[in-house]
Amino acid sequence: MTTRVAIVSGAAAGIGAACAKRLAQDGVAVGVLDLDADRCADTVSAIETAGGKAVALGADISKRDQVQAALAACREALGPVTILVNNAGVTDFTPLEQTTDELWDSVYAVNVKGTFILTQETLPDMKAAGWGRIVNISSSSAQTGAVNMAAYSSSKGAVITLTRSLAQELGPLGITVNNIPPGSVMGTIMADANAVKFNLPLDALAKTIPVRRVGEPEDIANACAWLCLDATGYVTGQTIGVSGGRVVS
Repeated sequence: MTTRVAIVSGAAAGIGAACAKRLAQDGVAVGVLDLDADRCADTVSAIETAGGKAVALGADISKRDQVQAALAACREALGPVTILVNNAGVTDFTPLEQTTDELWDSVYAVNVKGTFILTQETLPDMKAAGWGRIVNISSSSAQTGAVNMAAYSSSKGAVITLTRSLAQELGPLGITVNNIPPGSVMGTIMADANAVKFNLPLDALAKTIPVRRVGEPEDIANACAWLCLDATGYVTGQTIGVSGGRVVS
């Protein structure tokens, strides 16, 4: 069987790094993508030390030419890309009245446009294979809203809606599209966001979560890996909440 190849954006640390490492455990070769390739060295080293294959890639995902160059490098090193984890994102805690056009646009450029560009640019490989898995990392703040996070929460809400639309459009091509909205995850912008929203330190915040702990990046990575299996080919267009019950459906 030909080794499958994934691109994971924002994979230098946190959830992205955990997703890259977890996919590698399943035998997937991983393009580890972040703003610059040097940031990705630790993630690539961890994958290779464990016996996996990975390549460090650098790109601002809101810039199509940079994404195209990174994908070309990935294809040359590893092969066509049939798994995409859209994890890269930026957050902000600015009150609405102080939010400038430039700030709003910068958040949407990465969180929404970047997701669109990466998905569009990897689509030809998935179509050629007749198989693909796309996992978008959104946010529980997109499900609930958040004080002083209008730009971030609404941009991640757009990611959820994009997921639903693409699932219907790409399903006939053998490509599934799902999204994971994390809750508070240690060492990530999600944890920071919820600490600010509720004005609580993380240990106190954990007491507000039904499972009584803050998440770990590996919690998200495990769900991501499951969505990328052959066995989950009948799961698409779904919001798979990994938030310890902060949001229930």
